[in-house]
Amino acid sequence: MASIIFHIDVNSAYLSWTAVEQLKNGAAVDLREIPAIIGGDQKSRHGVVLAKSPAAKRYGIRTGEPVANAFRKCPNLVTAPPDHRMYREKSRLLMEYLRTFTKEIEQVSVDECYMDFTPIAGRWSSPIDGALEIKDGIRERFGFTVNIGISTNKLLAKMASDFEKPDRIHTLFPEEIKEKMWPLPIGELYMAGRSSVDVLKKLEINTIGDLAQADPRLIMLHLKSHGKMLWEFANGIGTDVIQAEPEQAKGIGNSTTLSEDAATYEEACPVFRELADSVGRRLKKAGQKAGMVSMEIKYYDFRSVSHQTQLERPSSDPDILYRTACSLFREIWSGEPVRLLGIRTSKLVDETEPEQLTIFDIELPKEPDEKHKKLKKALDELNSRYGEGAVIKASLMKKSRSVGAGRDKAEKDRSVRGGAENPGTEERGGRR
Repeated sequence: MASIIFHIDVNSAYLSWTAVEQLKNGAAVDLREIPAIIGGDQKSRHGVVLAKSPAAKRYGIRTGEPVANAFRKCPNLVTAPPDHRMYREKSRLLMEYLRTFTKEIEQVSVDECYMDFTPIAGRWSSPIDGALEIKDGIRERFGFTVNIGISTNKLLAKMASDFEKPDRIHTLFPEEIKEKMWPLPIGELYMAGRSSVDVLKKLEINTIGDLAQADPRLIMLHLKSHGKMLWEFANGIGTDVIQAEPEQAKGIGNSTTLSEDAATYEEACPVFRELADSVGRRLKKAGQKAGMVSMEIKYYDFRSVSHQTQLERPSSDPDILYRTACSLFREIWSGEPVRLLGIRTSKLVDETEPEQLTIFDIELPKEPDEKHKKLKKALDELNSRYGEGAVIKASLMKKSRSVGAGRDKAEKDRSVRGGAENPGTEERGGRR
């Protein structure tokens, strides 16, 4: 039996949770029913739109744009500041409620999670009936709504939950991919960041279906391993494994919250330099090298994404960590303002562990140039005419003499010591 995975996502979480809290405290107007946003004021560094109501969306207001821009589009716009402590509490209560159905819950952000519905599917006549009970129960208990996406893996469930909102249930089973997912713009594919989308559009790949039907070798040529992953996602390939508890961190990493949100690649990369230097120092201090590098982004609205890659060989070199993190960032960054950046290393090995060399690490003999070819030919002719060894390289003569002198000295030493030999010592240590 195929797995049944739910992706549960709160509709406009920050705005919904703020509206619910205001109504509880006696507010006469529901923010969700008027042009309203959650965001800081124009003087604040957090002066971007974190969430918007459906009415605000109709004015063309976009999540992530400056609050000042939003007011120019809608002068009567109502705004409320974010309350992240309250949001965390709402999130905690939601997850507690979902765990009354099953403990197989993987929370991936403050307002979304995956649920493995498979073990409890027998309680309902269909997965949709189960999703309806969960969705309606959330609305009745907490006063806000969610979307639920249903499929056989996490990727497709996530894609399904992003279909029409709010307060909806959508399925995206493998047999529905061509109809429901392939016509979507390529930018709507999960993990397709701005840089990757730009590359794909240059290849005339404009929809998810275009990518799914493209030659994966071509995509990998331009986007490396990230391209392979995107091609697999476009074809509905994903995991159904739910991590109910966070994995124990087994690595060394560092992250930093930015004093101002980074809005460009050029602003983000210097941060990675500092982080890479820090992580590299810690790896060396611990006598370790990393085989895997992960990069984390936390956006202005506290959504988090991460991306990782396997290194060709374990390393603690800050330059390698830096270049890898920048490359990973380019691959998945959506172009939205970034609040936090991080680097984490894993698959650690002792720095003295022997390395597996590849054919590219072997230095092959260089082809002699024309001058040396002529010299070798002349030497061969002289040795042929006057006998082998008539002409030899000066470097070989020097080496021969050194060996001879060493042999003479050794003979003298043995005669002085009565032929006794001292065992030699071999210095060990350092890196291999």
